[in-house]
Amino acid sequence: MSESTEVDESEEVAAPDPQPEPPTRFGVPLSDSLGVSTIHPSPEEWLGVAEAARAEGFDHLTDLTAVDYLTYGAPRGLPDGINAERFEVVAHLSNVSSRERLRLRAQVPADEPTLPTLFDVWPGAEALEREVYDMFGIVFADHPDMCRILMPDDWVGHPLRKDYAVGQIPVQFKDEGMKR
Repeated sequence: MSESTEVDESEEVAAPDPQPEPPTRFGVPLSDSLGVSTIHPSPEEWLGVAEAARAEGFDHLTDLTAVDYLTYGAPRGLPDGINAERFEVVAHLSNVSSRERLRLRAQVPADEPTLPTLFDVWPGAEALEREVYDMFGIVFADHPDMCRILMPDDWVGHPLRKDYAVGQIPVQFKDEGMKR
């Protein structure tokens, strides 16, 4: 004996809840890292996002640095849709009046390690960008003085890149003063 079940075609089947839109700020993906809002602009969005942050009151560039992920194997905590690249430039911003902090993390490809300069937005970026250029080889387009700041002008390579050959510099001692 089998029972037949009739289906009332007038009843609508509830559609599954759509996935919520991922959070964004200034039109780019937003994440949270230890209580600090972190946005992930592409190199093309970098300058526009910085200008929007400045207009919103982020009046202080606290720090700007880079990371070379060449040998890093673990997940990097990037939002969906953000492709991990070898280099990442990280800028820390502060809104002094509201005491809010904001982090910008831009993925920079190894084959074209270039971002627009933030010098026109925060003039204090000038030396920080030169340091990133000197140590990692990431160029900041339209920077007013894109040259080495820590290493001698004739230095070959960028010492904080993971593929930079580690060498030794001999230590020189004076014989004078060592005698008793």
